[in-house]
Amino acid sequence: MRQETEMNHTIFALKGTIAYTPAPQRFVFEEESFLVCRDGKVKGIWKELPDELKGIKVYDYTGKIIFPGMCDLHMHAPQYAFRGLGMNLENPDWDMWFEKYAFPDEKRYEDCEYAKMAYERLTDDLLKTTTTRCVMFATIHRQSTEILMDLMEEKGIAAYVGKVNMDRNSIPGLLETTEESLEETKQWIADCEDKKKYRKCRPIITPRYIPTCTDELMSGLGDLIAEKKIPVQSHLSEGLDEMEWVRELKPELSFYGEGYDEYHMFGDTVPTVMAHCVYSPEEEIQLMKKRDKLIIAHCPQSNISSSGGIAPVKRYLAEGIRVGLGSDMAGSNTLSLLRAITDAIHVSKARWAFTERGDDPHAKKNVLSLAEAFYLATHGGEGLWERVGSFEEGYCFDAVVMDDSRISDYCERSSYERTERLILMSDDRDIEAKFIDGSMVYQRDAKQR
Repeated sequence: MRQETEMNHTIFALKGTIAYTPAPQRFVFEEESFLVCRDGKVKGIWKELPDELKGIKVYDYTGKIIFPGMCDLHMHAPQYAFRGLGMNLENPDWDMWFEKYAFPDEKRYEDCEYAKMAYERLTDDLLKTTTTRCVMFATIHRQSTEILMDLMEEKGIAAYVGKVNMDRNSIPGLLETTEESLEETKQWIADCEDKKKYRKCRPIITPRYIPTCTDELMSGLGDLIAEKKIPVQSHLSEGLDEMEWVRELKPELSFYGEGYDEYHMFGDTVPTVMAHCVYSPEEEIQLMKKRDKLIIAHCPQSNISSSGGIAPVKRYLAEGIRVGLGSDMAGSNTLSLLRAITDAIHVSKARWAFTERGDDPHAKKNVLSLAEAFYLATHGGEGLWERVGSFEEGYCFDAVVMDDSRISDYCERSSYERTERLILMSDDRDIEAKFIDGSMVYQRDAKQR
């Protein structure tokens, strides 16, 4: 079988049941069909290959389901090492979690050997998930951040990785001066440009959040954004205590997001990912509506773990605001975006039941559907990457092959039912293979089956 056609184009096909959401409310299923890749992009879907494509290489996944790759919009990469810890601290104050786990563990990444060991495990485990693209916080340490980028590039995972900026309100050893933070960030960006080796991994400006960044630092980062046109990520309106802290530090602000907007960090000039947005006030929402480069990273598991609340995702979607999903490792305990899909649906039901339903026992439910949540997971990276999250022609060929035989029953189930069950019940054992930009980056070992 040929893997190349005339004109030396790389072309191949996956055969299986293809499932994707071209729109938030619409699943499309193509039963036992051929999904064709040409030069890293989707060429099309055929029930039978046309004559001009017969003879191309076919990966036969008959009986399996093929999903688009998913995008994790918010992850703290250095926190993977202590995942699963600190969810039940005696003090209910979430700050205790940072003091005991997050900040001390992030300080460890000043040691490049430790960083390589920890990030190696993270990137290996990421390969065994449905995630094909991700947006990551590293730490304040430039060299360790570059180690993470090197590993992501080596594994073939598309990513935006950020060297974190913090010049106040952190622990000793995890704090920069304003000058250090800016100079190290400039050197990091120069390293990314000079190496010319990052094809899949790109830098993203990363002020941790306003409480850890002075106005001088934010201004300097804003100048870098204007010069280099690099995207931005940070946190916004995650908790009521955090918002009160911002008001104390910057009483001149009308709302939290204004503190980013004055430095061009709110989707006006470059793509901007704001994590959480649980308590965004009306003024903030109205500004987000105007900024088509702004993307909300909805992190349902971590918002519940911290007792922070539930973001009004249905409202954001109705307003036309971009929304995707984030694991927020290690505010959550898993990298799985299938779990994030499930959690997003469940917390939307809780929000409706406890805050939006009111006293009407017959009120119509206004909750995330399976198709909507799946759409958030797959299309969330649009705006950072062009045309991702679908199997329409011209989209990036990111695909995950799912084997549901382990969790199937003895009844014939529709493709929708099989997809629903995979989202709710599968784990890394059920991932057969993964492709990113048309390259196979992971294939399940026979011993794992």
